[in-house]
Amino acid sequence: MSQAVEPAAIAAQRLTAGSGWISYFRAGEGRPTLFLHAAGGAGEWNPFHQLLSERTDLLAPDHPGFGASADLPELTTVDDLVYHYLDLLDRFELDQVDLVGASFGGWVAAELAVHSPERIRKLVLLGPVGLRVPEAMVADLFLMTPPQLMRALFHDPALVEAALSVEPTIDQIVQTQRDLGALARFGWRPFLNNPKLERRLHRITAPTRVVAAGEDRIVPRVHCERYAATIPDAELVVVPDCGHALYGEQPAAVAAAVTSFLAD
Repeated sequence: MSQAVEPAAIAAQRLTAGSGWISYFRAGEGRPTLFLHAAGGAGEWNPFHQLLSERTDLLAPDHPGFGASADLPELTTVDDLVYHYLDLLDRFELDQVDLVGASFGGWVAAELAVHSPERIRKLVLLGPVGLRVPEAMVADLFLMTPPQLMRALFHDPALVEAALSVEPTIDQIVQTQRDLGALARFGWRPFLNNPKLERRLHRITAPTRVVAAGEDRIVPRVHCERYAATIPDAELVVVPDCGHALYGEQPAAVAAAVTSFLAD
């Protein structure tokens, strides 16, 4: 079952960037931590954010085109996002950060750590996509109906039924479609992977923890295992009884897996 965590009231802020702006949350004290979100769940301060901010100085932006950030149409690839986030770190005068990325955000985080290893003190990847594994492809989210997607993301049937029992608002439907459009822009071809990434992972110098969901129906476990085996001295941790929506389904357990590693 998901642990109930009451998030604090943290307001989003805006920062001009490129042809528009990005929306971001920042809260907490301690070492700076950049959190790169998954394809869903942008635009809101959630229980996972709250738990991380109790241990770190958390910076949690919405990717361009997701959540409350502007589209920034000049950015079209994950490589563009790497430079976008390097510029963001410079804007905040953060020479080095702990970096946490989930799913699509995990792919961006891995590419960022490959490109500029000196900017990353520690790296945590939560159910990351980004690797090409032909024998175990990532599930195609674009072909799923909303009920199918919910059952794929969450392991706990009670969470699925609770979510499906609430009729989404028009705004929520529009936001979901916008997020999926942004995901397609950055990850459609090749589908949610960079064929060159795996052979570049040796460049990562930060201590790394890869966190896998015990019951992931979106990203096969082999993807997490491949990341952990290829990044030098990386370790693999599995959160049991949890679906791909790691920090949405088990925020306390996943936050503990992150913060315990960052605190070492």
